[in-house]
Amino acid sequence: MADEKRFAVLIDAENVSEKYIKSIMDEISNDGVATIKRIYGDWTKSIMTSWKNVLLDNSITPIQQYSYTSGKNASDSAMIIDAMDILYSGNIDGFCLVSSDSDFTRLASRLRESGMIVVGMGEKKTPNPFIAACNKFKYLEVLAQDAMPPVSRATPPAQNISGLDHTSLDAVRNTVLTIVQETSDDDGWATLGDVGNILTKRYPDFDVRNYGFRKLTPFIKSLKIFDIRAVCGKDGHVSVMYVREKDTDR
Repeated sequence: MADEKRFAVLIDAENVSEKYIKSIMDEISNDGVATIKRIYGDWTKSIMTSWKNVLLDNSITPIQQYSYTSGKNASDSAMIIDAMDILYSGNIDGFCLVSSDSDFTRLASRLRESGMIVVGMGEKKTPNPFIAACNKFKYLEVLAQDAMPPVSRATPPAQNISGLDHTSLDAVRNTVLTIVQETSDDDGWATLGDVGNILTKRYPDFDVRNYGFRKLTPFIKSLKIFDIRAVCGKDGHVSVMYVREKDTDR
């Protein structure tokens, strides 16, 4: 599609397992098309051998970076320099930074300052400053779990999963309530899509899959404090979803 966003996917191989690669590429396809796919590491190390087939299968370009000094991550520097070169090329609309390393916090902030969309992906150990610096942040454990057959993903409704605790369910519930109150019309109805967009801006790591759901509507219903109304178009299909705080007096 002509209006698809173009993304540069940059992966810190020394901070991410190869088992997540398919989930990473599938997830970024929801936001746009990955026109640049690069992964950084010291490929002379024997521990990197397991990456070979993964990179070939997903057409990801490995960038060699030798570890010149023990204890220093030269791959981080190479990834940051490449990101700035790509930024100034003007050929992409956003970046997907895949790492659990807080060293990329300033990079994410700088890219956003230049008008780029920044999608972060990392494990649950990722420090909050990096998460907050991204427009959106996805937990790799949740992406991998979401790819499993439904029978293997059985999760109690509306509960934190995978040990994620950056954004608690109570915090999300209260924030949704506030957003609905702030954006609703005179009858108390707010557009569900707008609520979801604002919620992501306030909590970059918000993802309904963090709480055992795949769609926003059933997640909102599970909170038990909202009414939801669907408005259908002339073709009979749902065109807009609305949400309103429950009120027993109505």
